[in-house]
Amino acid sequence: MAGLLTLILVAVAGLGVLDSVVLATLERVHDLGVCKAIGMTPRQTLSLVLASVAAIGVAGGLLGAPVGYLLHSLVMPVMARAVGTTMPSSVLDVYGPAQLLLLGLGGVVLAVLGGLAPAFWATRTRTATSLRTE
Repeated sequence: MAGLLTLILVAVAGLGVLDSVVLATLERVHDLGVCKAIGMTPRQTLSLVLASVAAIGVAGGLLGAPVGYLLHSLVMPVMARAVGTTMPSSVLDVYGPAQLLLLGLGGVVLAVLGGLAPAFWATRTRTATSLRTE
């Protein structure tokens, strides 16, 4: 059950990233058209879009993993006290430093995966169409 919930959360996070990248790419389509008009290659366009997404993923990973760890350590004891019990340390100490690092890197991976479709769309958009968009 926990694995299924994790997969659902990953899917929702990926769709959220996809949505924000699509909107950002549509807002910047004219700028991308100007860059393509002065000689930007499709590979450079792809790299530009993915780099902007990866920066957001790094920020999300750097903030999300420690905040999630902190909230876990604060919320779990409160929940245990609410039902009149205590939590063993095995329930509270669930993440090690390596796992936190992997969770942080997961933010970057989700951002890049969510940004692939809009990045490929930006590379395939014709320069003239991009320049006419405002």
